[in-house]
Amino acid sequence: MELIWEPLQYEFMRHALVAGALAGILCPVMGTFLIVQRMTLLGDVMAHSIFPGVVLAFWGGVEVLWGAMGSAIVSALAIAWIKQQTKVKEDAAMATIFHSFFSLGVLLITVLKVRINVESFLFGDLLAVTQTDVIRTGIITLILLVLGKIFYQELLFYTFDPIGAQAIGLPTNFIYAGLIGGITLTIIASMQTIGVILVVAMLSTPALSAYLWVKELHEMMILGSGIGVLISVAGLYLSYYWALPSGATIVILGFAIFIFSVLFSPSQGVFTIPIKKYLQRIFS
Repeated sequence: MELIWEPLQYEFMRHALVAGALAGILCPVMGTFLIVQRMTLLGDVMAHSIFPGVVLAFWGGVEVLWGAMGSAIVSALAIAWIKQQTKVKEDAAMATIFHSFFSLGVLLITVLKVRINVESFLFGDLLAVTQTDVIRTGIITLILLVLGKIFYQELLFYTFDPIGAQAIGLPTNFIYAGLIGGITLTIIASMQTIGVILVVAMLSTPALSAYLWVKELHEMMILGSGIGVLISVAGLYLSYYWALPSGATIVILGFAIFIFSVLFSPSQGVFTIPIKKYLQRIFS
């Protein structure tokens, strides 16, 4: 018990645990939609694309949220424009945009002489998590979960049949824009604890692990969030005791659970499927 309570004596650790748990809930929920739609690369695009906006926000002394959102919107519009005006495939356009925007952010740091801890921004720093970060993360998590609940049926239809959703008159462009906004907000909510680069793994890995165990979309979200909270809390404790980078530790724990799921999933496990077939032959 002492191992559990000792870190809680420090305010920064309490902040990091709350923010990490909230991110652990939110990331798999948003990541579920990306995985089912085979749009996981979009999370990577948004994570890289917000960098110049964040740099400009630091330079101008404004809230990071607005800079990141502005940069994400510009990048999404750029991808849509390239897709409409050329024969370039969407994934190629995404790759080009996120590399270019990330490079632009690096250039802006030098040109504008902005003092920003790039390593903390990219990979997370539990020592830097403040009460403001916790409040921001809580507000973003609450807003996105409430909106997801309200528009769940529309999101479900769009996720599995976007053409059918458009045919019955659903505002598919608005839904797509909402997903981009939700992903961007998720990255902003998670970047202090996990970092913008590693948050992409949090968007996908817990949800993928859950996908191997359950069949329904809502079950995937619930189980994925449980896994997200588990690895976030465990990763932060390991970071505290072993002086490890918090974001990388959380992601590695998530990968370990994913590998376990690949091996032992009841319906898709590498080990469980041969065992089930063997037992069926014996008892048939």
